[in-house]
Amino acid sequence: MGLKGKLIVSLEVNCGGHSVQDIFHTNSHDLPNISPSRIKHFEIHEGEKGEIGSVASWKYYEDGKEMFAKTVIEAIDPQKNSITWNVIEGNLLDLYNSFAVSTSSEHQWITYALVYEKKTEDTPEPLSILDYCIGVIKDVEGHLLKN
Repeated sequence: MGLKGKLIVSLEVNCGGHSVQDIFHTNSHDLPNISPSRIKHFEIHEGEKGEIGSVASWKYYEDGKEMFAKTVIEAIDPQKNSITWNVIEGNLLDLYNSFAVSTSSEHQWITYALVYEKKTEDTPEPLSILDYCIGVIKDVEGHLLKN
């Protein structure tokens, strides 16, 4: 089995995929309030929110433990309504040589793709991160449906 992998999940959301994508793209700073059981803190260190090259840090909870990730926005594609973050520091890089998260939306669908390279064959697939992403999508959907 190879060291590189890609996990993808697409979920239908009742509030419209573009609404969820807007939270991830331009309103990431609201995520700790929308999903406090999963995201503790979000901060932009360089650049502007939602712009290529922007660097942000995330404190989040995985399996009850506080984790950290620093990301840079690598790509934004308005045609596909997608954004890609590359992890440049943090806990994920303890297990993976590289780790990127892409989100995209189409009509009532939101899609997360995790692209990674494991450090060793024994490194697990990041299924817990995929489950975490599903939880965040559901939290954002619930928030948007309430408002």
